[in-house]
Amino acid sequence: MGVFEASYDVAVVGAGICGLAHALAAARRGKRVVVVDRDAQANGASVRNFGFVTVTGQQAGDCWRRAMRSRDVWAEIAPQAGIEVVHKGLLTIARRPEARAVLEAFLETEMGRDCRLVEPAALGELGGGLRTREFAAALYSPHELRIESREAIPKLAAFLAERYGVTFVRETAARAAEPPKLETSRGTLRADAIVVCPGDDFHTLHQNRIAAYGLTRCKLHMLRVKPRRYDRRLPAIMSDLGLVRYLGYSELAEAGALRARLEAEQGEHLANGVHLIVVRSADDSLVVGDSHHYAATPDPFAPTSVDDLILDEYAEVFEDGAPEVVERWTGTYASASDRLMLMDRPSERLRVVLITSGTGASTSFAIAEETLADLFD
Repeated sequence: MGVFEASYDVAVVGAGICGLAHALAAARRGKRVVVVDRDAQANGASVRNFGFVTVTGQQAGDCWRRAMRSRDVWAEIAPQAGIEVVHKGLLTIARRPEARAVLEAFLETEMGRDCRLVEPAALGELGGGLRTREFAAALYSPHELRIESREAIPKLAAFLAERYGVTFVRETAARAAEPPKLETSRGTLRADAIVVCPGDDFHTLHQNRIAAYGLTRCKLHMLRVKPRRYDRRLPAIMSDLGLVRYLGYSELAEAGALRARLEAEQGEHLANGVHLIVVRSADDSLVVGDSHHYAATPDPFAPTSVDDLILDEYAEVFEDGAPEVVERWTGTYASASDRLMLMDRPSERLRVVLITSGTGASTSFAIAEETLADLFD
């Protein structure tokens, strides 16, 4: 029986990490699943971001719990799918006393579980090459995982096809989703339930319903660099700028004083949404970012001045200064000012799911489990 003659329990539109997570959650429930995507392979935010499953710093409550659950799913399926976890853990550097105060307050919350404060003199135990004498402290978290997203997303799709029999229909546009019919550019698929995971495409399917949420799009700059020297013992690295961006920190009362100092000392960084994340790849290159600029249709241009701001913060953390840049790219993702994700319910058997915070790798698996429970329980 051909793809379009078959009938499915669940059809998923979109084969980025959000769509693949929903396919996994449905397949684990024993559902027969088909995934439709307009591209030949993943080409959007899922492969353009860090591939960093970030737990520590996510907003308290649902987002943090989703990140913890999604991290556990990644840890379970990565070895089954042949996906290498190339980096573990997170070290958030406090360059200023005000940043240390934020980290100390964070440790008093539920989210500080299993994390610990590291004094500058003890940072060498986690790896060398940092400007430790200039730091006020650091927070070590054991929770984080890093996968090479441009390799992991195709491997995850292949795993779903081989292990669970998920059908993939690629280079095919979805034109209308009204269960039990999914109209595509190649014909009609039949499915009892449909989950639309459109990424930052707000106009192809259910435009009016998506418009009600007032979404925009965020453009980010990313770099791959070759450091002069790098200690493989180091976990992923963040710094002060992330403490006023990640809600798990920035919503703490202590973050106000840090923000005031950063506005005085690094106002241009804040204006461009720059904060520092450094993660290692298998070849010992580093993926470094990022920045945030918002527009309904972000322009495709990547001024070097923004990259210079990212590298400036890198040089404040690492002893070897600014590294050699070997690759640059931009990405876009859906963004909302009042929510980190949304699940819209156009009908009983139809869900539209968007992650509106750049946390796809970190929260998709948990969100997908919630969506399938909402549809079938």
